[in-house]
Amino acid sequence: MSSIELTPSQKKILRALTNLHSEDEDAIKGEEIAEQVDRNPGTIRNQMQSLKALQLVEGVPGPKGGYKPTAAAFEALEIQQMDEPAAVPLTHEGEEVEGALVEEIDLSSVHHPELCRAEIHIQGSMSDIHEGDTVIVGPTPLSKLVIEGELDGKDDTNNILILRINEMVAPAEEPAH
Repeated sequence: MSSIELTPSQKKILRALTNLHSEDEDAIKGEEIAEQVDRNPGTIRNQMQSLKALQLVEGVPGPKGGYKPTAAAFEALEIQQMDEPAAVPLTHEGEEVEGALVEEIDLSSVHHPELCRAEIHIQGSMSDIHEGDTVIVGPTPLSKLVIEGELDGKDDTNNILILRINEMVAPAEEPAH
């Protein structure tokens, strides 16, 4: 567990930086981050100074410069970095979301069908996914679980999609004869 306490704004900016950096290994310009989090580029520059002081971000000078997250940034956001993570597809309105990595699926209120929700923790951009949109997660690597639902809400700071589950399917194993 990370001992660095970040403000929601710092967390959101750092999350945007790690998402953009995972798509493109180059340094990320402040303007790109500002666009992603809907903030002024000046605000991003100010926040980056404090994130640099916390050793979560390194500045890259020059025309191709910008910012890169440090290993401590991934730790602070509790993002697991793996060389070859298992692919769990995320589909939004019938199209697979490129660059999205499903980290975790938490189910709540499974005993109450009308309240059944799934919290989908992802790495990658969620900016194009909006309330009411149809989202399908899966199949997962081991159980082949597929969850289909409607986006009920999202937590941009922690990169969590909250789905109202319409259907959940995990095929039963065929008996070995």
